[in-house]
Amino acid sequence: MPTLQVRDLPEDVYVSLVMLADKESRSITQQAITLLREALGLHANNRLRRKALLDKIAVKTFPDSGVIDSVSLVREDRDR
Repeated sequence: MPTLQVRDLPEDVYVSLVMLADKESRSITQQAITLLREALGLHANNRLRRKALLDKIAVKTFPDSGVIDSVSLVREDRDR
């Protein structure tokens, strides 16, 4: 994974980053990555992809075969 080093970071930015990281129960690195993703619009893509997947799952239908008999399923598996 690539590494990013920021030099000459203003003190107020660092303090704000630390306070926000503490508030969100994240490390400074995790918080910086989260903020960068939001600033670059990458978090929206993840949300859209997740929403599309959940929508796909919600519409998925399963054939109604009635009550499943677990004993017959075990027997069928053992007979293989």
